[in-house]
Amino acid sequence: MKAIGIDIGTTTISGVIVDAESRAVVLAKTIENGSFIKTEHEWERIQDAELIIKKAKELLDELLAGCDDAVSVGLTGQMHGILYVDEKGKCISPLYTWQDGRGNLPGPDGRSLVEEIYEKYQVKTASGYGMVTHFYNLRNYRGFGTEGKKEESALISGKRNVSGEAASLCTIADYFGMTLTGRRKPLIHTSMADSLGFFDGEKGTFRKDMITAFGRACRQPGVMMAGEKASAKLPEGIFTEILPEVTGELAVLGEYRGIPVTAALGDSQASFLGSVGMEEGAFLVNMGTGGQISAISDSYCKAPGIEARPYLNGKYLLTGASLCGGRAYAILESFFRSYLSAACGEQKEEQYKVMEKLAEKGFAGEKTMKVVTAFRGSRVNPGLRGSISGIDEDNFTPEAMVCGVLEGMARELFELYGQIHAITGLEAKRLVASGNGLRRNRILREIFSRMFEAELTLAPYEEEAAYGAAVGSLLP
Repeated sequence: MKAIGIDIGTTTISGVIVDAESRAVVLAKTIENGSFIKTEHEWERIQDAELIIKKAKELLDELLAGCDDAVSVGLTGQMHGILYVDEKGKCISPLYTWQDGRGNLPGPDGRSLVEEIYEKYQVKTASGYGMVTHFYNLRNYRGFGTEGKKEESALISGKRNVSGEAASLCTIADYFGMTLTGRRKPLIHTSMADSLGFFDGEKGTFRKDMITAFGRACRQPGVMMAGEKASAKLPEGIFTEILPEVTGELAVLGEYRGIPVTAALGDSQASFLGSVGMEEGAFLVNMGTGGQISAISDSYCKAPGIEARPYLNGKYLLTGASLCGGRAYAILESFFRSYLSAACGEQKEEQYKVMEKLAEKGFAGEKTMKVVTAFRGSRVNPGLRGSISGIDEDNFTPEAMVCGVLEGMARELFELYGQIHAITGLEAKRLVASGNGLRRNRILREIFSRMFEAELTLAPYEEEAAYGAAVGSLLP
């Protein structure tokens, strides 16, 4: 018997077939996501949700074609981001990804929405969190039409607001589960719900009182809400009816081609399950588009930059995330390629192999510079930006810069580890590494091991989140 796991990531979509008895990966495949929508706003990060679903379904069908004894399908995917569905369960908006920056935009009074939320409720959120995106949309957009590109263009340009057509919201992995099983209302796991913000992870419920109060503050005069009738008193719950149903279990959503499909796990939790399982005392460091460090905790506790995310069996994942993560290395690669294009003509070939050689040379030497890789800020300080210091005439070299960026990527997670250690006393006696950024870069792994003073091993399978989703679907 086999289990299938699908992971809808920001840049790729992955699928695995796992043997239910041995828990070994039988087959794995990854395809490009390639669904970002170009907009006129530099801060906007949205994707074509229906294109993503089409690709994910084609991948799932391909895996099922070679697996006639599948007993379950597990799902996971990028957290924080949201899309809207109508009463029939049909998507009527783009996917607003976790990278979206609208929550950091200054309002008329100079405050961003994230700052306003904190000042009013002392709730720490971040731009890209689903409820922050929703409140911004409620305040600035007028509706989600079903007339195709014309309506989508109006939505992207920021000329319209949330309307009665939006019956609920959910993550992209949750929507995939809806399309597979025919559900009209999303049912999402607490790991996904918590990632949207305004969620009490300890109680496992949305903070409906705050959502209602802030929703009223964001609602534009004259804009109709879902379920609202003209000239009628605004009913209680109007701002919370759009919330998805929440479950603390890996509940079965329904069936696809006769195979049970379970509720989607957050990709952070799925990666941890696929890499570490339920082992306490081990830290998972992940370097993909973003960066993360996580460890299991029996208690619900937080620190600056650290979230206590719902996990399994009543436990929590203490997680810190760097916003730039592996993208910092991609930015450096683009810098080198840009210089080559200026010097030698347009260069389309990636420079990562050259950078790998430079990293080997730089790591062997002692001439370093300090690079802060917070190019997109941090969860705690969105206005923070990167910097380079400690430069002199001897270390201002390409190899030192490559190593400096790699060390900066590791340092962001090491500082977050310090916060976890301060509140729990947990020590990183063992590091488990996941994500292509660490798998493909030996020097980065060496830097992590040296910085944390801990043994570092690679997660057993490359598609950690998809593998974790598949394993999760087999749990009783």
